[in-house]
Amino acid sequence: MTNDSGNVLLALLTGAAIGAGIGILYAPDKGIETRHKIKRKVEDTTHDLSDRISHAKEELTKSANEKKDTFDRKLDEAVSMMSYKADEIIEKLERKLEDLKKKNAQLQK
Repeated sequence: MTNDSGNVLLALLTGAAIGAGIGILYAPDKGIETRHKIKRKVEDTTHDLSDRISHAKEELTKSANEKKDTFDRKLDEAVSMMSYKADEIIEKLERKLEDLKKKNAQLQK
């Protein structure tokens, strides 16, 4: 979830809570009933927001773990490939060294 979508979600939930609160305030109920309704709405909205934040946190954690696993796998592949290439280079250098030793031995004669 990006920061912009998080802000939009927060704005929508805040607007819904304010709208519900205003709607309750204009309802033809007694004061105590209105206060109970407001309290319930606030609790419901708080619970809903908490659930959404928890879900977003889980999704972000899951996404971060997936990205980390992908990075680790690609890093291991790169290191393996470099190691393979390094072995090839070492073998070629060893062959060159042997050739040079042979040429040097012939020149020594």
